[in-house]
Amino acid sequence: MASSEIQIPSEDSSDLSGGGRVAVLVQGIMERIRSEDEDDRIQGAREIRRLTKTSAKHRRYLSESIEPLVSMLRYGSPESGEAAMLGLLNLAVRDERNKIKIVDAGALEPLIYFLESTNSCLQEYATASVLTLSATCVNKPKISASGAIPLLVKILKDGNRQARIDAMMALYNLSTIPNNLNTLISLQPIPAVIKLLRSCKKSSRTHEKCCALLELLMGFEEGRAALTFEEGGVLTVVEVLEGGAPSSREHAVGALLTMCESDYSRYRDIILKEGAIPGLLELTIQGTPTSQAKAHQLLDLLRSTSQQRSGIQADAFQNIVSDIVSRIDGDDRAGKAKKMLAEMVQISMEQSLRHLQQRAVLCTPKELPVGGRPSGVHSK
Repeated sequence: MASSEIQIPSEDSSDLSGGGRVAVLVQGIMERIRSEDEDDRIQGAREIRRLTKTSAKHRRYLSESIEPLVSMLRYGSPESGEAAMLGLLNLAVRDERNKIKIVDAGALEPLIYFLESTNSCLQEYATASVLTLSATCVNKPKISASGAIPLLVKILKDGNRQARIDAMMALYNLSTIPNNLNTLISLQPIPAVIKLLRSCKKSSRTHEKCCALLELLMGFEEGRAALTFEEGGVLTVVEVLEGGAPSSREHAVGALLTMCESDYSRYRDIILKEGAIPGLLELTIQGTPTSQAKAHQLLDLLRSTSQQRSGIQADAFQNIVSDIVSRIDGDDRAGKAKKMLAEMVQISMEQSLRHLQQRAVLCTPKELPVGGRPSGVHSK
């Protein structure tokens, strides 16, 4: 077995564009990964991983190694499987054709096997591989049919941190197929999504995709009930309104709006209880156009009862907010607006609380209007 590394010229080399030298070197790697000696195959796979880590050209030159790497994944030892998996992973990164070729070569079956591995490293690499392959629309139906979704949810609940992040991202990719949402909601993923959402940076892509997946799952009654029963679940979404990235806030307000629109009497008080109003008011000023529209819709629902929708109309509310902003000068315009709005909301909520306390003294529970009764679903 040769121990020296095969050297492919760098991307700055003129030999890359048309020389036979590259073909000879690629052939040398191919001979290694097709060798009868397992150590040779492992070294060849590791060399592929190294060469394709940052080079799009090397991914193209070495795409013919996909089938022998998949064969290693299927029939080799755990060490061989790990080397093959990491080689395939780098071949697939930022290369749509290689992603499709890897799935077509039969990689899903052994990857599913590694998703179930008790070896946390192998499970993590398999999860990263499924995530990468699921980024291509052509692969999504095949991955869905392979039985990956239940295993990804299990990893989201029980895997190591990186595996949980990759599992969540892969589930989001697969959620673009509508039928997959039915499968996903039946596996009760929301507690795990909320746990991951709380733990990741608010500026991260993971945070955004957690919020996006939650918004999709709020389209199901099982999802809405699971979020309200999860301790701090609704509060976690409400906190995104004030502290998340613009895209995360857009998904968060969308999730809360879906809840309130689905069953106003059931979810209105729960959302109010968690203090959503300040964040919603801030979104009407600072949010994306979609966030602003949804925040206005949700505020309109939250301020009203199902029997009486009078009071401040949407255009009047907009005038009030605009007036507050227009009267603020200086560089810290948004910060001052937020402070004033928060103070306004605090006063309004204190007045509402006093009003409710007065009604509680005057009315028996039976006489309380529907909007004043406790909701049938409570946050734990």
